[in-house]
Amino acid sequence: MQGLFITIEGPEGAGKSTILQKLANEMEERKFDVVLTREPGGIQISEQIRQVILDPKHTAMDSRTEALLYAAARRQHLIEKVVPALERGAIVLCDRFIDSSLAYQGYARGLGIDEIFTINQFAIQDLMPDKTLYFDVEPEVGLKRIEKHRGREINRLDLEKLDFHYRVREGYKTLLNMFPDRIVEIDASQSFEAVYTHAKRLVEELIAKKDKIGH
Repeated sequence: MQGLFITIEGPEGAGKSTILQKLANEMEERKFDVVLTREPGGIQISEQIRQVILDPKHTAMDSRTEALLYAAARRQHLIEKVVPALERGAIVLCDRFIDSSLAYQGYARGLGIDEIFTINQFAIQDLMPDKTLYFDVEPEVGLKRIEKHRGREINRLDLEKLDFHYRVREGYKTLLNMFPDRIVEIDASQSFEAVYTHAKRLVEELIAKKDKIGH
């Protein structure tokens, strides 16, 4: 595949979506072929699965059911949207991917990172991101941002207790150590402009590296 697959990760309220939208807009203005998408979702089937997973009324959902639904949504999204975009050489910017499942279900839910990775291997068939930008922020800061941002959907994960969000962050820190060549940490407690500038620089470096290899 000739494209570039970049995923953005982080706990609730890290500001991923806003940064991603601005990044995509700027790259489109520069005439890059960019696909901006999200997980779970991005296409009709996966968006419907998203509604089931994140519905605040579904508090009875079992952790393993949750993990399997995420993997199912991921598979359909990958085959229907991400893979075709990469095959035509596009830059895919995806808000969340496999690392979310590893941090949330594998670590925070206690199902085991290796176990969740195995489930997702079936879904992704070894298609890992070229690079993952991890937006790090204290759970209290992220949740306060969500409260202020009334236009944002409040989902089932936002309603979890604070210690769950701390475990999510610990999960991401664990993944940073597991995949140091793929995952890059960005301090998301900084100003929007500082975070955006850091993320943009990393993406531009990846594009330049890809172009160099291409030639």
